[in-house]
Amino acid sequence: MTPQRIQYFIALVFFILGGWAALFPQHVIDTVFLPEYRNGGRMLPFMMACFGAQALLAGLFAAFARFTATTFLVYGIALLPFFGFNYYFTFHDPVFTRMGLIDALGNIIMLALCYAGWRQSKTAEQIEKQGN
Repeated sequence: MTPQRIQYFIALVFFILGGWAALFPQHVIDTVFLPEYRNGGRMLPFMMACFGAQALLAGLFAAFARFTATTFLVYGIALLPFFGFNYYFTFHDPVFTRMGLIDALGNIIMLALCYAGWRQSKTAEQIEKQGN
């Protein structure tokens, strides 16, 4: 799989989860938040839709930027704190239902894709250096 195709799969995670949040914010709230955190009035769906729009924007960057090995590496490292966030707000101080772990699943997928993209990009960069 080429690094560009890997980027598209990273973008797909953003498009799926971000699209869900942007288009169906109340469904996301009802699915991933514990009942006691679903009472944000009109503000909570608005904020969820904004969150989804930001994820869609991130998906566009992931799809259309030119990732290098360093980009994949840094992005993968940047994902790591999100696992702590998912753990903390699911198990330690619960705000999310177990379905909220769909975010962690998306992050696991993107982390694996970052590793694959990093490896593929490193190989491509080495081949390019040998050709020069």
